[in-house]
Amino acid sequence: MTVPDFPPPFATDLPPFVLRGRSLWPVVQGGMGVGISAHRLAGSVAALGATGTIASVDLRRHHADLMEGSRNGTKATIDAANLEALDREVRAAKDLAQGRGAIAVNVMRAVSEYPASVRRACASGADAIVMGAGLPLDLPELAADWPDVALVPILSDARGIALVVRKWMRKGRLPDAIVVEHPRYAGGHLGAARVDDLADPRFDFERVIPESLAFFRAEGIGERAIPLIPAGGINTHERVRELLALGASAVQLGTAFAVTQESDADPAFKDVLAGAKPEDIVEFMSVAGLPARAVRTPWLERYLAFLPRLAAAAHRKPRCALKFDCLIQCGMRDGIAKIGQFCIDTQLAAALRGDVAKGLFFRGAAALPFGREIRPVRELLDYLLTGVRPAPLPA
Repeated sequence: MTVPDFPPPFATDLPPFVLRGRSLWPVVQGGMGVGISAHRLAGSVAALGATGTIASVDLRRHHADLMEGSRNGTKATIDAANLEALDREVRAAKDLAQGRGAIAVNVMRAVSEYPASVRRACASGADAIVMGAGLPLDLPELAADWPDVALVPILSDARGIALVVRKWMRKGRLPDAIVVEHPRYAGGHLGAARVDDLADPRFDFERVIPESLAFFRAEGIGERAIPLIPAGGINTHERVRELLALGASAVQLGTAFAVTQESDADPAFKDVLAGAKPEDIVEFMSVAGLPARAVRTPWLERYLAFLPRLAAAAHRKPRCALKFDCLIQCGMRDGIAKIGQFCIDTQLAAALRGDVAKGLFFRGAAALPFGREIRPVRELLDYLLTGVRPAPLPA
């Protein structure tokens, strides 16, 4: 295997992260939808030699012509518009990266049209498919026609890792890496069954990573054959070093990249995330039947206050009013009272526009590396890789 040279920007002694023959800086930008991590953010991260990730859900919102053409369309029309948008975003990110780094596409297993998104992302030139929000047991089959595309499941504990690896081994494929997402710290949808489970010690990296490496050895895979990428609560260079010393191959961050200058979100979105205090961050059951973590905005305050009445009135709807690539399980559409009673796409789209009154702003629980400052991707990567903080911003 030939490992390409690093690009020059960062003077670090941290070891490289090798993903299917690509030598990368050991920092991965997480996928954040709707539209927060599109081609500008992912391409900017990859252009510096790291891994940038496009979130695949409802990307048509970044393309005025596709939005207009699908506004009153059928489900098929809207799904086609989103696949076209995904193609445009992957190609634009690859153009921006100019052959450096890697471009991944995050596809939620919980979305009904996920097979089409996997295939389109592969056909469009994505270097990796990252899949979470459910067990990605069929990902090897979906990507079988693109054997050079890296396949990366998102899991949260050693038991889930063992389950997926064994299932994939029977198909003749190993994951090219595994994102280990800690539900206590990550933003968005979380890999636990209930809010009460978020602090379970089985999710701690200090437990998951050694147990997973021991499992790899016991299976004869090789301890480092599948790179592990912890995600959630990582906000310092020192923590990056600790996790790599523990046996991780790279780390993943989401919120810290969401507030960079290159993020595809509205500036008001970045201000909400960067300005959130610990008491502003709340966990609740989302529409997909998973806990979620977000900023306590006016809309979320109203929703949580009305939730008992919404749950009492829950009933199955004949169809989704938006008629598009929706969740396989939706609390509001399917009348499931114990999970979310709202349209997640509508609220996340409002957040993308920076609408504080109506938006749902997913966010991780940890403090951000630069506090409320909105910094370039280059400065974030430099700090994580070298520990060198940028000069203070002018007052």
